[in-house]
Amino acid sequence: MVKPILEVENLCVDIDVPSGVLSAVQNVSFSVAKGETLCIVGESGCGKSITALSLMNLLPKTANRSADKLTLDERDLRGLREREMSNIRGDQMAMIFQEPMTSLNPTYTIGNQLEEAMRRHRDVSASEARDRAVFLLEKVGITGARGRLGQYPHQLSGGLRQRVMIAMSLMCEPALILADEPTTALDVTIQAQILHLLADIRDEFETSLILITHDLGIVARVADRVAVMYAGEFVETGTAEQVFNAPSHPYTQGLLRCIPIPGKTKRGAHLGAIPGIVPNLVGKMDTCHFASRCPYVDDKCLSGPVDLRAAFEASHQYRCVLSPKVCAGNLKSGTAA
Repeated sequence: MVKPILEVENLCVDIDVPSGVLSAVQNVSFSVAKGETLCIVGESGCGKSITALSLMNLLPKTANRSADKLTLDERDLRGLREREMSNIRGDQMAMIFQEPMTSLNPTYTIGNQLEEAMRRHRDVSASEARDRAVFLLEKVGITGARGRLGQYPHQLSGGLRQRVMIAMSLMCEPALILADEPTTALDVTIQAQILHLLADIRDEFETSLILITHDLGIVARVADRVAVMYAGEFVETGTAEQVFNAPSHPYTQGLLRCIPIPGKTKRGAHLGAIPGIVPNLVGKMDTCHFASRCPYVDDKCLSGPVDLRAAFEASHQYRCVLSPKVCAGNLKSGTAA
């Protein structure tokens, strides 16, 4: 069995807020193999971005991160000093943020920022770093790459800026890239190009990828495995085929009902919707987090914590008291809200 690049067990992130302690991430466990794409999907406010930021240890000072295991290429990331962690960021692990205009420094040229990322972690000359920057800009589809090095972020379109961010993340060939909704600010055509680019980069450089998104259409195109997140917890995990063909949690079903199906969804037909809102995560929740929005809720859901358990296969897990056959039957029969 191939050793995972990243292993996470019982990751928790608690944030001190005026009203108490907000449990943003609660006992999340997952792993990522070499060259694999894991998609973490869920609506806004469910904890996806905080999970990624906790891996990079880029949390606010009021946040407290804990985990039973948190390793990158077998190196324990828990308890590392900031200097040690900064040596890992950009080198072994890199992040592509949601909005490149706020991630790139507007006062430095594209070339300055790309070259700095490599010279910070590698013993190379300025010309070597510049050649690497040109190579990667061309690799991500930017024409006239050498001339672009002297430009500033505001001189590039949103799509080009995102390509620059992808190139920057590859400067030191990291083992793992975290992409936090990298296509949110882009139009549909550019979104497709960026997704194809990320898939090509993963295959060519054998880089592992964690892609954070709320768009299940994106997940269906690029994911090897999927983790559906709700209110700080993973409520369903499995391969993309398992999750899409046999969704076993009512929340996953609700997300799938929101997507029009080409050839099946009639023009003008109403799409599904999930009633209610994500619950307040201040304080501990000892029952099913989805209970207030679930059409199948009963006393079992409110009697105590609900753990992940196997669905149709051991590699496919979901967090629900209902049997997976009942959940799958509800989706097919259209009885879910």
